[in-house]
Amino acid sequence: MRTHHFSLPRAAATAAGALALVLLGALPASAHVEVSSDDAAPGGFGLLVFQVPNESDSATTTKVEVQLPTDTPLASVSTTPTPGWTIGSRTSKLPKPVTVEGATVTEAVTQVTWTADKGGGIGPEQFEQFELSAGPFPEGVDSLSFPTTQTYSDGEVVHWNQPVKPGTPEAQEPENPAPLLVLSGSEEGQTV
Repeated sequence: MRTHHFSLPRAAATAAGALALVLLGALPASAHVEVSSDDAAPGGFGLLVFQVPNESDSATTTKVEVQLPTDTPLASVSTTPTPGWTIGSRTSKLPKPVTVEGATVTEAVTQVTWTADKGGGIGPEQFEQFELSAGPFPEGVDSLSFPTTQTYSDGEVVHWNQPVKPGTPEAQEPENPAPLLVLSGSEEGQTV
């Protein structure tokens, strides 16, 4: 009886360890902030999902700031509540007016910021997903870049802002690539 009693926890620990190794093996060697969408297409609206990994061994991610395009602005942007985070946005005057769905747009949301509530954030070896509903996505554009700033509890700031082209192999990406969304219906038809 006693042996059986200890074998179940030992088996569970072994299984958990094996699962952790499998999951760690599945993660990319250099994780970075990514954006994806199942429904973002030119002329339409869609849900943008920003996946933010914590790359620190000891600090917590406490703030994430996403820059939205100003040359091809998104006229409508709304956020999904994220438990443990306060969400803010900045609306700015555009460098030049643009026409969106027949209307002239002179200002748009240019930044969305998620700030962790006190004592919260993304811990080491964890990630969080942040969502935006946005649109209409511009016509005649295959992809959109979303430079992102990630701030850690120890004061480190990582700027995910280096340009990357659609279809660039991960091995050839810059060290801190900006999240890039390839719009569905475009030639590439995938996110990077």
